[in-house]
Amino acid sequence: MASGMTISLDELTQRFGGDVMGKGAHRVGGLAPLDKAGPDQISFLANQKYLVQVESTRAGAMLISPADLDKLTRRDGINFIVTPNPYAYFARVAQAFIDLAAPKVTPGVHPSAYVDPAAKVAASAVIGPHVTVEAGAVVGERVKLDAGVSVGRGVKLGDDVHLYPNVTVYHGCKLGARVIVHAGAVIGADGFGFAPDFVGEGEARAGTWVKIPQVGAVDIADDVEIGANTTIDRGAMVDTVIEESVKIDNLVQIGHNCRIGAYTVIAGCAGIAGSTNIGKHCMIGGAVGIAGHVTLADYVIVTAQSGVSKSLTKPGIYTSAFPTMPHADWNRSAALYRNLDKLRERIKSLETALADRDADADDKA
Repeated sequence: MASGMTISLDELTQRFGGDVMGKGAHRVGGLAPLDKAGPDQISFLANQKYLVQVESTRAGAMLISPADLDKLTRRDGINFIVTPNPYAYFARVAQAFIDLAAPKVTPGVHPSAYVDPAAKVAASAVIGPHVTVEAGAVVGERVKLDAGVSVGRGVKLGDDVHLYPNVTVYHGCKLGARVIVHAGAVIGADGFGFAPDFVGEGEARAGTWVKIPQVGAVDIADDVEIGANTTIDRGAMVDTVIEESVKIDNLVQIGHNCRIGAYTVIAGCAGIAGSTNIGKHCMIGGAVGIAGHVTLADYVIVTAQSGVSKSLTKPGIYTSAFPTMPHADWNRSAALYRNLDKLRERIKSLETALADRDADADDKA
């Protein structure tokens, strides 16, 4: 961080809360891990196994919870900000440092950009090189459109939206305030809708797939973040909806007519088929596959690589992925799996034979 771009502990607590123990005037200019931080940096403790490092750290300040502070045997020479959730506080402080270091941008439209005369662009917006803003689009205050962004006709972008390079937002979609969309993401492409029109069987089969027009849009609420190369399809007849503060990782596919509940997080490479309803505060792990037309209740957690083929109507943790094991063990398990039907029949035969033997013994008695 450039010289002079620092902030005092008192300023941090005025902005984010918490209580200073030590010198509130002490200034810090960045974050660092406990074992590498210096006097002009702030560190944090979110895992008790690193508690011992707090007492030897050279950090100029520490973010710590009241419970962990009580466990310390040494506090001298360390400045603390005491907060119930040091990890979340760290995230907010990191954002503040990024804001301090970020180059100042000048509002305006780059000469190579195309903005249709029928579009409305706030004077405070920053329109980068080779951006396209089509007719009827509304671009809010302080919006930042990086190089190569395409904003379709009638799109509405709320205040403080940031679209990174080469993001495409198709016609009619809406993005709320402070939405962040990372490079290469596509919002509002057609949903995967095709009606089969075939007759006959085998070699005599004839016909084609008939495309179903996708006349809905995508409606994204405030404070949503969408990762690079993620795709969110527009609805067939109603909108695909992403509620407030949803966080979506890279390379996620969300099908048409889905609804993703507020504060849900979705990890990379997850695939969610059309017309799926995911509740609020859910956690969807990496590479999870969710079938179409199912519902997940609020507070559902689906662990990585699981497949969801039916609705999950109660909160809880769900897993269907097979855990990793040595290859030889997997081969043996796979062999058993392939023969489960035969084993089942053998067990049934043995149970029948035992029942018959017991019946004969009773008759003889």
